[in-house]
Amino acid sequence: MSDSMDRIAAALERIAPAPLETPDFDAADAFVWHVEPDRLQPVPEVNRVDMSLLLGIDRSRDTLLENTRQFAQGLPANNALLWGARGMGKSSLVKAVHAAVRAEGPALKIVELQREDLPSVGRLLGHLRQSSARFILFCDDLSFSHDDQHYKSLKAVLDGGIEGRPDNVVFYATSNRRHLMPRDMIENERGSAISPSEATEEKVSLSDRFGLWLGFHPCDQDEYLAMIRGYCDAHGIEIDDATLRAEAIEWQATRGSRSGRVAWQYFTDLAGRRGIAI
Repeated sequence: MSDSMDRIAAALERIAPAPLETPDFDAADAFVWHVEPDRLQPVPEVNRVDMSLLLGIDRSRDTLLENTRQFAQGLPANNALLWGARGMGKSSLVKAVHAAVRAEGPALKIVELQREDLPSVGRLLGHLRQSSARFILFCDDLSFSHDDQHYKSLKAVLDGGIEGRPDNVVFYATSNRRHLMPRDMIENERGSAISPSEATEEKVSLSDRFGLWLGFHPCDQDEYLAMIRGYCDAHGIEIDDATLRAEAIEWQATRGSRSGRVAWQYFTDLAGRRGIAI
């Protein structure tokens, strides 16, 4: 029996993935966390826009920038939930703030974590904890469905359990939902549970664990046009106001929405028609 167990153990050890070696955090300022096997992939060039081009979100920009500066300087800082209208620059702001603070000097890194990889966050935090650098742990488009248990893993980041969240890690997430889950799911649980308040408290209170709630709301037409004009000026595309206004409004009408994302999509089309690389 002992020999059989030894053979089984040896076989399992051979097929098990090798543990992640200590990452080289000097390789880049940005990384993406992957699992199976665990690895931190350096990102040489982050896809982002300059903060000056993010219009209509001044309060959220200033709040997140100051919070990130405090964190980068080793001062207390809050985890942040950026929630609200789609396409209004939530993820763009996180990446732009990282670039702005990094340019000021501190060794600030950003690590992107996919929602479906949340169960592995404990292993990731173990690696980040060993580094002298400071990290923004970033999860884009975070939300949970009715039977989704990944939210429990998120508590390791927000509350930290026995060990506590590493002092050199702050968590920023974006979501279209303020409470990270559909309203109808909340109502259904309240209606069917023996104790309605207890049925949803654990999940709904998850968003309360973020110290900063930054709301993003749909832009008006003037802000939409100002975004496009800013892109044109930044990339040297000349277009008169009347033409820009007519084309941009038609573009937004065909999309059925108006947002920073739609503004960028129109600008991309305009740059392509003008033969200008961006």
